[in-house]
Amino acid sequence: MKINFLNNTDTNVFKYQRLIKRVFKQFNINKSLDLIFVTQEEIKNINRDFRNKDSVTDVISFANIDDEDNYDNKSLGSIFICVDKAFMQAKEYNHSSEREFLFLAVHGYLHLCGFDHMTKEDEKIMFAKQDEILQKAGVLR
Repeated sequence: MKINFLNNTDTNVFKYQRLIKRVFKQFNINKSLDLIFVTQEEIKNINRDFRNKDSVTDVISFANIDDEDNYDNKSLGSIFICVDKAFMQAKEYNHSSEREFLFLAVHGYLHLCGFDHMTKEDEKIMFAKQDEILQKAGVLR
């Protein structure tokens, strides 16, 4: 999988890019995705404009395809990670920033693959898949 990184912040995120690439190597698919690191202001604007929620969030994903019959697209879509929110959550959850960035990237990836957590059952399935991916990559809480 090819990941196109873009950093729209002043924070050096090279370390997180390298870790995300390592974890995503386990996905043996011929697709790409865009992963954009953004500020609180930028993600708040995206959240407001596309989800009608006027608040800062940690990660937002936009899939390029929603129809499996149209799965020829080489790009899965885009993942936006709010850098400041990731650092705050790492501290809040008492784990490393590396683990938080990886968690958010995997969470966003699963959304691009059609997973969701709108119901308790869907949440259980998606979160189990997140844990499986992170554990397989050796990323523990």
